[in-house]
Amino acid sequence: MTTATPTRPTAATAALALTGRSLRISSRQPDVLITALMLPVVLMLIFVYFFGGAIDTGTSYVTYVVPGAMLLCAGFGAANTAVSVAGDMKEGVIDRLRSLDIGGIPIVAGHVAASVLRNLVSTGLVLAVALAIGFRPQASPSGYLAAAALLVAYITAISWLAATLGLLAGTPEAAGGFTFLMMFLPYPSSAFVPIDTMPGWLHGFADHQPLTPVIESLRALLLAQPAGDAPWTALAWCAGIGLVSVALSAVVFERRTR
Repeated sequence: MTTATPTRPTAATAALALTGRSLRISSRQPDVLITALMLPVVLMLIFVYFFGGAIDTGTSYVTYVVPGAMLLCAGFGAANTAVSVAGDMKEGVIDRLRSLDIGGIPIVAGHVAASVLRNLVSTGLVLAVALAIGFRPQASPSGYLAAAALLVAYITAISWLAATLGLLAGTPEAAGGFTFLMMFLPYPSSAFVPIDTMPGWLHGFADHQPLTPVIESLRALLLAQPAGDAPWTALAWCAGIGLVSVALSAVVFERRTR
């Protein structure tokens, strides 16, 4: 009597199973989940009600600040992804998965897919609170679809970047430190104040960093305003970050698990 040889799971099957695993782990960490959901909302409320009256944006401040608040929310979510990947590396989970003949890309993709789903929920919450306090988008159905597609592209790119940083980090604590940059980037951009109100030496960075075209695109799409070349620039940034992160994560994964 012969014993059937277990078949190797396909990359898609493994990634789907690992996505479910990451989501189940998130559901068992209510403190982390609540922080990731509530902190961006609280920050948006602080900016709107504490500082909004002192900032001239040419429109109501809640209308101006919502796209930046959504990306700030995505940054917090991506930081948690980096910590999760680093935790799996430290605790030997990834070594166990490798022993099951699961490749590196499906393992990282599971974390990234879960991050995208979590971030869509949290950014949706930010948008719901914004609507409750006066945000009134004017987008057409195609504008909403384009804004949603751009937001998904951005979240996917930074989630994969965060997962790569998690592979590079030696500990979850170090991974959290590495992702500080992603949480900081919304501030020197057009997220919370117009760039022309910043010091002159900061204009070049604020104008040409990746978040500014994403924010300007979301703002234009949601308010049915001319977007110019901003959406294409934003998509180019997302594609570049995503492709580099995928390639780098594959190299780092092989070296860390060799």
